[in-house]
Amino acid sequence: MTGRGFSLQDADPRSDEELVDAANRGDAGAFEVLYFRYRDWVVSLAFRFTRNRDDALDVLQDTFAYLLRKFPGFRLTARMTTFLYPVVKNLSLSARRKRARYVSDEDALTALAAPDASADASRKQLAVVLAGLSDAHREVLLMRFVDDMTLHEIAAVLGVPLGTVKSRLHHALSALRKDKRTREYFEPS
Repeated sequence: MTGRGFSLQDADPRSDEELVDAANRGDAGAFEVLYFRYRDWVVSLAFRFTRNRDDALDVLQDTFAYLLRKFPGFRLTARMTTFLYPVVKNLSLSARRKRARYVSDEDALTALAAPDASADASRKQLAVVLAGLSDAHREVLLMRFVDDMTLHEIAAVLGVPLGTVKSRLHHALSALRKDKRTREYFEPS
């Protein structure tokens, strides 16, 4: 049964660890619940890297094919998003490189510069400001505040020291505080 506001994630109270254990025992339904629990997050993250909906959907498929190949015997030693993040990132960057071979430089620049038409003015401004950050600073900022990862999880996923994560996050937030288009979000009410 599917419908607005209802998902398999809501219907299945098992934790990710319990679902992984069940999938390791051959329960295909447990894997399906994991898929529905994380598919939107994977597509959103993949789109962040690829800027192309079709590529993001391909990354979704490739990500869960990769995860499925881990069974049986997969052990979840961190949050599922912490495990999936580098998989999605690498597949997305690969898809973006592949697409870049077939897209002219002008088309690529236009696609990067044009924010989603459905976004409101604030989101457009934020997208422009975020685009001005270095890739490393933007990635840490989004991992922390969009993906809700802890600083330790970010360090583990990126394979960098915790101090590097803290420094990148500090510099990204400083840049946002200094930019007139986003300064208002950091001022006390």
